[in-house]
Amino acid sequence: QCMYEMMNSANQAWTMYPGLSHGAYECLHAHGTDEQKKIYLPKLTSGEWTGTMCLTEPHCGTDLGLLRTKAEPQADGSYKITGNKIFISAGEHGMTENIVHLVLARLPDAPVGSKGISLFAVPKFKVNADGSIGERNPIFCGALEHKMGIHGNATAQINIDGAIGSLVGQPNKGLAAMFVMMNAARLGVGNQSLGLTEVAYQNALAYAKDRIQMRSLSGVKAKDKPADPIIVHPDVRKMLLTAKAYAEGGRALAIYCAMLLDKELHHTDEKVRKDSGEMLALLTPIVKAFITDNGFEATVMCQQVFGGHGYIKEWGMEQFVRDARINMIYEGTNTIQSLDLLGRKILGNNGASLKKFGKLVGALVQEEGVNEKMAEFINPVAMLADQMTKFTTELGFRGMQNPDEVGAAAVDYLRVAGHLVFGYFFARMAQVALRQIAAGNTDPFYGAKLQTARFYFAKLFPETVTLMRTARAGAKPLMETDLALA
Repeated sequence: QCMYEMMNSANQAWTMYPGLSHGAYECLHAHGTDEQKKIYLPKLTSGEWTGTMCLTEPHCGTDLGLLRTKAEPQADGSYKITGNKIFISAGEHGMTENIVHLVLARLPDAPVGSKGISLFAVPKFKVNADGSIGERNPIFCGALEHKMGIHGNATAQINIDGAIGSLVGQPNKGLAAMFVMMNAARLGVGNQSLGLTEVAYQNALAYAKDRIQMRSLSGVKAKDKPADPIIVHPDVRKMLLTAKAYAEGGRALAIYCAMLLDKELHHTDEKVRKDSGEMLALLTPIVKAFITDNGFEATVMCQQVFGGHGYIKEWGMEQFVRDARINMIYEGTNTIQSLDLLGRKILGNNGASLKKFGKLVGALVQEEGVNEKMAEFINPVAMLADQMTKFTTELGFRGMQNPDEVGAAAVDYLRVAGHLVFGYFFARMAQVALRQIAAGNTDPFYGAKLQTARFYFAKLFPETVTLMRTARAGAKPLMETDLALA
């Protein structure tokens, strides 16, 4: 988690190559045959080969039930794959000797829709029995997409013309197998925007301290200079602190999710494994959507700190903005994540998962509720946690009467949930900081953490009030608009 954040800060586009390989490894490790594991996993682990996810087709993005790529069984147990894929990140390159494409396709007798999708491992070069590289498989890059950002990653249109592959997992169960990779990718995409948020903040902070423009409204600050550094101006500080707060809140959430993933996979207690998996499922759409929405806002603000220089390529800030934009789109758009959170993860189990997170908040409130020094951090979170119960129940009742009500509220709802989660972690961080300072620790890290938490609760957290109001406005102002959208 921490290493990948730094790699994404260095170059998100390049980091997608090992990131996708990591996902391909996890998918094959969970669902591959012993032979597939023997052939592919050592090379994916060493980095000698890379992996891809071949899902999207020209006529279907998130709605994979519409895909048309075909897989025909062969006498030797292999499959001949034919079809066209687009938007395939890391789909073609010469950095490694082979690329393992994980391809979704339909068997001849497959049911219609998403229940009829199978998953296949289709290597760029066939692999001989001894593990050596064989002849070229007819799975080719037809063109590269011309993109707004992530120019350092080859986003390929892939033409598959009878390429030989092997079935991964069970027939017609390919979507479930691929979700191992997709869920990991959703956490990874949140981490991409986290890395961009941090590097944009670091650059903007350094620039704001160095760039001189005008004088402070409250009086000259740099008497030895013809103007003050722009960091003295309140709105510049607001932009910097927004990026800093979103980075630190996102980092706490991302590391917590990494811990949950470790517990889900490796804890000795079955109940802990189950509870960790359920909590991770609840938080995954928040990691993906909330961190990426915040990341785009933060990179734009950091670009703004640079003024006109931020719009010029040589400073590098415009690249962070362009790269951050894709993270809100791929691996399921942020609207899809919002529908997943509200419709499936929360209303789908009558709020049971949300209640479990609420217990974490409740435990912190119980622990620190009488501590006056914690009141400014605890009270807003406790209040929102109480409001969330009524808010969620109300949306659930509306959704039963008209499903469009869920669609109308979901994006706003996810941001409210995101602030509840960030608020909880900022309160936890403030708790630690106050204890360290009380114990005599003079490291400015802890004082800075308190100041960032105060800014977050004063300037960013109150967005929840507006969001709950707009969510409650319902579907009518959106759906009864045929004249406006004629």
